[in-house]
Amino acid sequence: MGSTAPEAGARRRIPLREVRLPHVCPRPVRLWALQRAPYFAGLADTELARIDDRMQVTSWREGESVYRAGDPAGHLHIVAEGRIKLTQTTASGAETVADVLGPGELFGAMGTLGEPVHRQSATALVGSCVLQIGQEAFREVLAEHPAVALCVLDDVAARLARAHADIGGQSSDTVARRVATALLRLADKLGEDQGSGGVLIEVPLTRADLAGLARSTPESVSRVMSRWHREGVIDSGRRWTAITDRARLEAEAAG
Repeated sequence: MGSTAPEAGARRRIPLREVRLPHVCPRPVRLWALQRAPYFAGLADTELARIDDRMQVTSWREGESVYRAGDPAGHLHIVAEGRIKLTQTTASGAETVADVLGPGELFGAMGTLGEPVHRQSATALVGSCVLQIGQEAFREVLAEHPAVALCVLDDVAARLARAHADIGGQSSDTVARRVATALLRLADKLGEDQGSGGVLIEVPLTRADLAGLARSTPESVSRVMSRWHREGVIDSGRRWTAITDRARLEAEAAG
């Protein structure tokens, strides 16, 4: 299932396709993103269109802050185009990456869901288009669509379960296992199939960003990534990472 690492010259020919700041996020793109969003999956096109009518469309340049941790939370956000990075501050004051989101993924907080302020910061990794809906409009959606309300309840319960599981979690996992798990998750969400078991992840992540996702240090992550690079498991450039041997990475994640 795996493949050998491409030659150095080939690595330089794998660019990150530039995602430009959209001047307009057209309705078909918005509806496609809503259709992918977990809360709204399974709704009819006409129902999605009515939800879209309640949405505000915002555009963000690369590096712009959508909101900061501690800001009042009053909107649910959905990525329509681009990539959004979620970060949080550790007890030592360092900022670490919590997640990277692509089209159709939900983020943000609101009092309706028991979160009056943002606990994480959201930043555009590339030029991005984001949909947002306020609390009152979201309440209307919940009242009109009981299935959506059930999905929201399930999601809130799952978040609580993850929060409890994360307390002291992964402390016994090796760095390699945590990095492999993070890369596979990014590949499943944002990756592009390259054939022969290869997946290209076009996300401009630094080693520090990946360390945040893997709950490790940049130095430890660099050592693991360098070893995998030599062994043909991964390849990488300044703004992209390619998994060239997914079977090996899955074995690493499984420990």
